[in-house]
Amino acid sequence: MRLAILGGGGFRVPLVHGALLANGGVTELVLHDVDAGRLAAIERVLAEQADGVANAPRVRTTTDLATALSDVDFVFSAIRVGGLRGRRLDERIAHAEGVLGQETVGAGGIAYGLRTVPVAVGLARTIAELAPRAWVINFTNPAGLVTEAMAAHLGGRVLGICDSPVGLCRRVARALGIDPATAGFDYAGLNHLGWLRAVHVGGADVLPELLADTGALESFEEGKLFGADWLRALGAVPNEYLHYYYFAREAGGSASRGAQLLEQQRGFYAEPSLASWERTRLEREATYMAETREGERDDLEGGGYEHVALALMRAIAHGERTTLILNVRNESALPGVPADAVVEVPCVVDANGARPIATGPLADHELGLVTAVKAVERATIEAATTGSSAAALRAFALHPLVDSVSVARRLLGSYVAAHPELAYLA
Repeated sequence: MRLAILGGGGFRVPLVHGALLANGGVTELVLHDVDAGRLAAIERVLAEQADGVANAPRVRTTTDLATALSDVDFVFSAIRVGGLRGRRLDERIAHAEGVLGQETVGAGGIAYGLRTVPVAVGLARTIAELAPRAWVINFTNPAGLVTEAMAAHLGGRVLGICDSPVGLCRRVARALGIDPATAGFDYAGLNHLGWLRAVHVGGADVLPELLADTGALESFEEGKLFGADWLRALGAVPNEYLHYYYFAREAGGSASRGAQLLEQQRGFYAEPSLASWERTRLEREATYMAETREGERDDLEGGGYEHVALALMRAIAHGERTTLILNVRNESALPGVPADAVVEVPCVVDANGARPIATGPLADHELGLVTAVKAVERATIEAATTGSSAAALRAFALHPLVDSVSVARRLLGSYVAAHPELAYLA
């Protein structure tokens, strides 16, 4: 089985490789990146990682997309258009206007989407032409938005993944003292905008037990982040990214995650090794979403993406039927959301791909937020695929965390001026 990673010079690639070494099944791993220096750095780390491991996949690197896609079974898309410097600019421009700059939420997420969608759509078209039988697993953020843009050309053969929902379910199961493999999790929403609404064990929903137990509820990440009283008021446990919406004034901040990561990774790429990669990875995980917390994370298991991706790949390649929370076209799974909109819900996965599991309707407040943010995502895709500056302005102005059309106009102008990739909107 052959796997290509687009964005193969990216920092997280060794996580995927490490999971492949532990699980097997892939005979050749092709890394594609537009930056040959980054590819060489990651190739060195992978060589150290595979040292002494029997049946490790052969690793090849290339800057030629057609070569990377030749005869592949799976494609992981993990690109970062504009790199961490672009992310730093996104944050600075948003903070200058007093709004959130996070790369998947609010103004920063829109700017990142506007840069990324044209490239992602180009990749989707090329994959459809050169590797039409390949399954595409999208890691690229904003994951739901990018998956929806790619699905216009790849249909159900592109699936988006995120480790936030599985991490949430795992932590809730731990707090309940249950094995997550024996439970059913009713999770629904959009990428970085979802809620865990029920945990079914033996036909009964045990989430109310957790919501009633303040000690257990505040023993894990989301309980500490939101507080027991607010979770009880919601009757659900939100994805951690909803902190940006529920505590917008407290979470805005001025810290630049992009600048922090750029500095962390500069040292690694200058002198790449497995040891320096691992050290930098732990520093990265320790400060993840630090702007929403008073202290460091208490959950440094890290990664997650790679395990979801490999479980998805095994299910499709070997017909190992499983249930995973994925970003897929809604069809009729989530009431009140358009059929062709990409949502984040549990899916049954087997050799035929992923099928969303029908779920109950969202609560009014949940559906209202999902509808508003989906409108923003669709306006972003429209702007990125048609060059419409009006659609881009609409995306910024309609986002719940950008509360002014005047601010939206200034954001759009500043982002277009700062990013060469957005010249199409000038």
